[in-house]
Amino acid sequence: MKENAFIHKIDKETVNNLPICAFEGETFVINEPQQVADAMTYLNAQTIVGVDTETRPSFVKGQHYPVALAQIATEERCYLFQLSRIGMPQELADFFANPNIRKVGLAFKDDLIALRHRRNFTPQNCVDIQRMVGQYGILDLGLQKIFAICFGKKISKSQQLTNWDNIELTPEQARYASTDAWATLLIYKELKNTKRIPSKMAAKLQAEQLKEQQAHQQAVLAARKSEQAHPEQAHPEQAHLEQTHPE
Repeated sequence: MKENAFIHKIDKETVNNLPICAFEGETFVINEPQQVADAMTYLNAQTIVGVDTETRPSFVKGQHYPVALAQIATEERCYLFQLSRIGMPQELADFFANPNIRKVGLAFKDDLIALRHRRNFTPQNCVDIQRMVGQYGILDLGLQKIFAICFGKKISKSQQLTNWDNIELTPEQARYASTDAWATLLIYKELKNTKRIPSKMAAKLQAEQLKEQQAHQQAVLAARKSEQAHPEQAHPEQAHLEQTHPE
């Protein structure tokens, strides 16, 4: 087991300057019902996989779309199930309910809720790496930043807001989706191969993080109140225009 040398946080600029890393294994797009059986034969033979989902983004308040894609990856293969085309197969629901296969995700609760809206099942042996990283002194919770902390490389998020309900996935979408599922698996394995920090230290770091977040929220609220009370100070150019060109 490796000594823990993880930094606690990493800033966006540092991440952007890291070398880009992406999934280089085989990707299989499952968009026909008859393709499901072969995919599940492979996946049901695994002991651990990385999982992610994608949903068509909404830019209208209150508008939501069903989960469109489920990605399940090993280090060698990634299967992309186009749920918007084939629905949620019973075999896939049974996979997520299988207690003998560990499924690893990030913010996994949300993914599982979305999948269960497609077809109900009882999740078994599902692990969320966001719940793990604090035990290793990592305070960032986004996939890109956690991956950067663990491996010193950047995974691209450029396809995140594309239309995942497309009939055909673009090569860029397929690569992005495969990389996210694969990345969660690699992070999990790296964490399990690294020593945890003492529990008291982890609790202290998380308490300090919470204080920083609360202080930031208070500063934002104070700035908003000040802007509402003195709009001419928040937007001096607009105030000048109104004085120069009164209606």
